[in-house]
Amino acid sequence: MPAAWAVVAAAHLGAIGAVTDYTLFIAHVVMTVLLFVFAVTGYADMQEGTLQVWWGIIAVGFFAAAAGTAGLRLGNAPLQAVALYGWMLLPVPGLVDTGRRVTEAGVVYFGGAVLCVVGAAVYAAAPLLSVAGGQAVVAGIAAVGLGQTAGILDAAVRY
Repeated sequence: MPAAWAVVAAAHLGAIGAVTDYTLFIAHVVMTVLLFVFAVTGYADMQEGTLQVWWGIIAVGFFAAAAGTAGLRLGNAPLQAVALYGWMLLPVPGLVDTGRRVTEAGVVYFGGAVLCVVGAAVYAAAPLLSVAGGQAVVAGIAAVGLGQTAGILDAAVRY
């Protein structure tokens, strides 16, 4: 997650010459295929508890990634926005559910959910901030990345 959100921030800022629309298109094609395969092959093992919630996020995420793929291929900004905001906000129910179930690390997951929502809101408000718009874009993306990464790190260490 941190690398993915770092690439998103870099693409927005034009900081990495290699991050072209075509590069992002290929990344979305790969992500769409992987999400589809994961949703299909993981279905039987992800039908209880918090895994069921995360499976739903993966399944819906396939459509968000597919929208991004189409949006990048067609130059369609609304479809690109579906992918971007989808991946900013789709993990929120999973983070909240995991926080309810893993009480000893609830603050990590609830905090991650809050950072995703706040990050998406800051990103959405960035165009209204004429002076600090670029900084707000990066701050919003960073908040989302931090929130999602915290949950992933806790799960990796805990399990």
